[in-house]
Amino acid sequence: MSRDYREGDTTMVLRTTGSVSVVFLWSLTGVAVVLGQSVKYTSQSICALKGSTVDLSCSYTNPRGYTITGTEWYYWKHGIWTKILDNSAGRVSYRGNMDNDCTLRITDLREEDSTSYYFRFTTGYSWTSGSQIVLSVTDLQVNVGWYSKTTLTCSPSCSLPYQTTYIWFKNGQRVSGDSSSLYVNDFSNRHSYSCGVKGHENLLAPAMCMDSYCVKYTSQRICVLKGSTVDLSCSYTYHSHQDVKTTEWFYQKNGNRKAIVDNSTGRVLYLGNMDKDCTLRITDVRETDSASYIFSFKTGYHWTTGSHINMSVTDLQVEVTGEDIKTLTCRTTCSLTGNPTYIWYKNGQPVVEGNSSFYVHKFSDEDRYSCAVKGHDSLLSPAVCNNDYCVTYSSQRICALKGSTVDLSCSFTYPRGYTVTATEWYYWKNQAWKKISDDNAGRVSYCGNKVN
Repeated sequence: MSRDYREGDTTMVLRTTGSVSVVFLWSLTGVAVVLGQSVKYTSQSICALKGSTVDLSCSYTNPRGYTITGTEWYYWKHGIWTKILDNSAGRVSYRGNMDNDCTLRITDLREEDSTSYYFRFTTGYSWTSGSQIVLSVTDLQVNVGWYSKTTLTCSPSCSLPYQTTYIWFKNGQRVSGDSSSLYVNDFSNRHSYSCGVKGHENLLAPAMCMDSYCVKYTSQRICVLKGSTVDLSCSYTYHSHQDVKTTEWFYQKNGNRKAIVDNSTGRVLYLGNMDKDCTLRITDVRETDSASYIFSFKTGYHWTTGSHINMSVTDLQVEVTGEDIKTLTCRTTCSLTGNPTYIWYKNGQPVVEGNSSFYVHKFSDEDRYSCAVKGHDSLLSPAVCNNDYCVTYSSQRICALKGSTVDLSCSFTYPRGYTVTATEWYYWKNQAWKKISDDNAGRVSYCGNKVN
C-alpha cells in the first residue's frame, strides 16, 4: 500500500510491501529532491489579472535510464488536494511534455482560481512532487489619494510583476502615464478615470468619478453567444438640478469610434431613458459586433463619458480528445458571461445537462455529438463524428425572408467501399419528427446526391 502525506512544503511517501522501506522527500525553495529527481517553478507566488491568461511555469529533471510514466497537477480546494484534468472547464491545459517541461496554462482567470497548485511525476516506482505555487487573481480599482485628491492609484489586491506597465483613461480616452499612480490637476465632477495594464487593454478597472456626474456599467467585459441577445447594462448620475439633453452610445473598433443610431440595422435598441438608465440591447449578435462600447450623456453644455464595455462574440465548437474514453469539450473563444449550463446532444437529441466537458465511453461510428448553452438551445455547435459516418450542415441556424428560396446546405461522409442506398430529410412538427417527401407541396426538392 502507498500513501502520501503533505504538510506545508514537506512530502513523505510510505510504501509497505511485506517489509517496510521509507523514502523521504524534502523541498527547498520549490525543489523536491530524491535520487536526482526534482521539480522547479519559475516563481513560487504569482499575481495575475482576472480575465487574463497565466502560465504556471515549471520544469522537472529525472536521472538517465528512467522513463516518465505519469505527470499530474493538483490544486487545493475545500480542504483537499484535487487532481486537475487537462482541458478541465475548457480553461486549463497542460503545456508540458514527458521530458522536462511541466508548465500549466489557465485562461480567462477567475477569482476562484486563487489557490495553491503543485506538480508531480512518476517513473512507475514513486512520485516526485514539487512544493506549492500560490496563485492570486485580482481585478483593478482606481483609488483617490487619502490626503490629496489629485493623485489616483491603480490598485490590484496582490502585487503584479515589477515590470508591469499601467495605462490610464479619462472619460474613456487614453491619457499619458505608465505607472500605477496618476497625477491629475483637473479632476472635476464631470470627469471619470479608469486604469488597466498594458497588453490587457480589455480588462479595465471600473470607472471612478469624483462627484455626481458618472457612468457605470454592470460589467466592463462581456462574452456573448453568436445569435443571442445581450443587454449592455448601464446607469448614470448627474446633479439633480440639471436636465439631460442628449444620450449617445458609441462603438470603437480598430481605433475608429462611431455613434450608434437607435434601432440601427433593426438589431440595436436603446432601453434606457433620460433619467438614470442607459442600457443598450443588441439582438441576433454577430461576430462583427465584437468591439468596445461607450456611453455618453449631455447636461447643459457639458458631456460626461464613461469608460469602455468590451464585448466579445463567440460560437460553439466541440473538441474531441482521448483514446478509449473520449472527452468532448464545448469550446468558446471567450468565457461566456454568467457561468452557463451546457446541454449535450447525441444524434440531435439532448442527453445531459452540465458543464462544458462530457465523457463518452462508447463513441460509435454512427454517433454525432453537439453542444448548446441552456437558454439558447437553438444555437447548437456543429456536430462532430468519431469516424467516417457523419452529417454536417453549413449552418446550424438560418434566418430566411418570407417568400424567398433557401438551401439547407448539407454534406455527409461514409467509409470507402460502401454504397449509399437511401437518403432522408425530416422536420420537427407537433413534437414529432416527420419525414419530408421530395417535392413536398411542390416547394421542397432534394438537390443532393448519394455520394456526399
